[in-house]
Amino acid sequence: MDKYSFLNAIHPEHIAQLYDTYLKFPDSVEPSWRAFFQGFDFGIENGSLEELGIEYGGGELPEEVLKEFQVIKLIDGYRNRGHLFTKTNPVRERRKYSPTLDIENFGLSQEDLGKKFKAAEILGIKETTLEDIINHLQSIYCDSIGVEYMYIRKPEEIQWIQDKLNVNDNQPKFSSEKKKHILKKLNEAVSFETFLHTKYVGQKRFSLEGGESLIPGVDALIEAAADKGVEDFVMGMAHRGRLSTLTNIFGKSAKDIFSEFDGKDYDQDYFDGDVKYHLGWTSKRKTDSGKEINLNIAPNPSHLETVGAVVEGIARAKQDRHHKDDSKKVLPIIVHGDAAIAGQGLVYEVVQMAQLDGYKTGGTIHIVVNNQVGFTTNYLDGRSSTYCTDVAKVTLSPVLHVNADDVEAVVHAMIFALDFRMQFGRDVFIDLLGYRKYGHNEGDEPRFTQPKLYKAISKHQNPRDIYAEKLFAEGVIEKGHTKKLEQEYKDKLEENLEDSRKEDKTVITAIMKDEWEGFQYAEEDKMIQDVDTTVPLKNLTEIAKVITKLPEDKKFLRKISRLIEARHKMYFEDNQLDWAMAELLAYGTLLKEGYDVRMTGQDVERGTFSHRHAVVKVEESEEEIVLLNELKGEQGDFYIYNSLLSEYGVVGFDYGYAMASPKTLTIWEAQFGDFSNGAQIMIDQYISASEDKWKLQNGLVMLLPHGYEGQGAEHSSARMERYLQLCAKDNMFVADCTTPANMYHLLRRQMKVDYRKPLIVFTPKSLLRHPKVLSTKEEFAKGSFKMLIDDENADPKKIKTLVFLTGKFYYDLLEEQEKLERDDVALVRIEQLFPLPIKQIEAIIKKYKNAKDIVWAQEEPRNMGAYSHMLMHYEPSRKWRVCSRKMYSAPAAGSSVRSKARHTRVIESVFKSE
Repeated sequence: MDKYSFLNAIHPEHIAQLYDTYLKFPDSVEPSWRAFFQGFDFGIENGSLEELGIEYGGGELPEEVLKEFQVIKLIDGYRNRGHLFTKTNPVRERRKYSPTLDIENFGLSQEDLGKKFKAAEILGIKETTLEDIINHLQSIYCDSIGVEYMYIRKPEEIQWIQDKLNVNDNQPKFSSEKKKHILKKLNEAVSFETFLHTKYVGQKRFSLEGGESLIPGVDALIEAAADKGVEDFVMGMAHRGRLSTLTNIFGKSAKDIFSEFDGKDYDQDYFDGDVKYHLGWTSKRKTDSGKEINLNIAPNPSHLETVGAVVEGIARAKQDRHHKDDSKKVLPIIVHGDAAIAGQGLVYEVVQMAQLDGYKTGGTIHIVVNNQVGFTTNYLDGRSSTYCTDVAKVTLSPVLHVNADDVEAVVHAMIFALDFRMQFGRDVFIDLLGYRKYGHNEGDEPRFTQPKLYKAISKHQNPRDIYAEKLFAEGVIEKGHTKKLEQEYKDKLEENLEDSRKEDKTVITAIMKDEWEGFQYAEEDKMIQDVDTTVPLKNLTEIAKVITKLPEDKKFLRKISRLIEARHKMYFEDNQLDWAMAELLAYGTLLKEGYDVRMTGQDVERGTFSHRHAVVKVEESEEEIVLLNELKGEQGDFYIYNSLLSEYGVVGFDYGYAMASPKTLTIWEAQFGDFSNGAQIMIDQYISASEDKWKLQNGLVMLLPHGYEGQGAEHSSARMERYLQLCAKDNMFVADCTTPANMYHLLRRQMKVDYRKPLIVFTPKSLLRHPKVLSTKEEFAKGSFKMLIDDENADPKKIKTLVFLTGKFYYDLLEEQEKLERDDVALVRIEQLFPLPIKQIEAIIKKYKNAKDIVWAQEEPRNMGAYSHMLMHYEPSRKWRVCSRKMYSAPAAGSSVRSKARHTRVIESVFKSE
């Protein structure tokens, strides 16, 4: 019997489906089919398809079946590799890839071109000739849009994409009115850049010229998304094309942009501002269909791609607070540069967040403005991957490579991407392949490094003129239509320019004003004021009842049960509350007052040092129990998530979250304090400077475990000196608490004020379970945050040595003081390092007037810790005696013996007065 007789009646579409299954899961395919596919693949790889029936058959393979399958393989070749052979590069010859899609590589010949094949039905067309099938494949996969998607592992997504591509052969079909609107937006993009180039010669603007089709593309994306129910758009982008986007998409007045170009001073004294292409903007826009939508573009620094993490955080905050039932109503859009998306590791971190519970935003549309040059570096020197967008494959996201000169293809790709995102809630990437007309900025000379490329660019038509000629040839527009559009837009810009020059100062508008209604800006004098953070004891007790009792119908690990029981005892019997209870009660009281709480970081659910246990798991099922979400009556939401192993991306995300949700206590905790080094760009460019640069408040809390316990260089110091060096005027709070009650009041203060500042807290490790680090519930209920804690045991008349210090080192000195029985030494803790409580420090010095020996003591090396901060912010401290480790390059010794010896020497030096 003929081995391949089962193929005689089979339909090509069924063969294609089986083959797709075979490629992904070969063992799941019926053995005879598997043998056929294996044989075919071997034959096609070895050029012996004509011998396939003899070598693998034991009988003749029907020629018509073999031919159908060869056509199927051809279709599969286009689907997998068609993107390598597109017309997507407007100014360069594409690199050559092998093997090509020539039919001979699939066992077909020129004689087959006129033959009809049922395999055509796979493309959604009737049985037709091979020549016709190839034309369809070229149109779908090798024209102005190249599509990568065959690596996706979900059959329903692949099928959806293929069905979508088969509609109109992946070619746009727009009405005449739509085409005119696209031309109008394209004209705005081109004319805006031309106007700026004429009026502000040589000024940096990072023009969009060469990628102007971004504007009609994003415009169409927003309009279509609004029709699908999207209400909030959050966008992030670096410099290139940003000014055009602000005015032509977000509706920022060109007058304001011209004021920024003219270099006028700002109308606020407390605000230093930033360059014009870094500023954010918020606006409401009425779509063509009459829907009102919110548009936000986040401010950004020159650190490319950083804003992507922030955008995701803003989007998630809006979803959590306003669109819990339908997260797809908020759409994040991130515009990348080609060199940056390939070169910046942050992109990978953000992409890895896309499907995680704590960070997902229902799918992001990533658009790459691909200039094919990064600063002055050619793309061949900028990445090892084939495409700059290959990071998309990490999450199996589809990628569309589009010729930026073909504006209809760009719009078509945007709508395709939107439809995929709305259908599957996943990321999509659009690689907008164009060029940049000038150098990295308008004062740069690109011919120094790319003479050949820029010779071609200088002769190249802009996308508007290319499109206008196309529409004229189609009879959509009349002669002179484009000139009229250009003149009308230019007249409008001239009017704006004239108006802007009548004003003396520039006004900077803060973004997301609706979210920040009721909040004020605060200067240092307000930050140093006491804040009422009291809570009635009965309220605390009600919360304590809930968070110290596990569900009785579920079984937990014995250690967990004992821990929760111990918490119940410490509150209701011993009245000695530890650090974990301080945190949990702070969160609980805020939740009951209507605030939300969000905490993320590595291992935060249980705590790195296993102290928090905000999430406990049922032993058998691993069901998660979050007691803080079980408080009686109305409460806010408590969100706590273990993060991916990222600092840069996660801090950026949570910074964005806090930016969009000032009524949420947003916390990021480092596993160890100095791990925050990985997020240094976020700390330098956003956390310490955003209010001054962008008129942007933010209440992000960073918890950084800090303390010298002999754990080596990387597990001792949170590098507090770096944060303290960044402190200026009124930009943030920095604290180093030593009691649970003070930590409790500090966290509550963060939300009880009518302004927001970042809060950096150096948190303890050994103090989490220290027998002396305990507070009473009355201290929680009636107290307030103490910026400075006096020595309650000291008799001012006896004190000869007055020691100022901060953090865990207090307990080390206290132990030594008690051992030596020294009643002539006072240990005073500075709990808030910035703003420094100078009046309180001076009052302490006045109180201990007999103390001639004033000491600054720290466990860190002298070039680290808070010593230099004290010198800068309190000049009299320069005369104090300093007790610290010597200066070192590493924060601590790796040897625990050596570390302990150094620690002991510092302690001894404190009690040896000069």
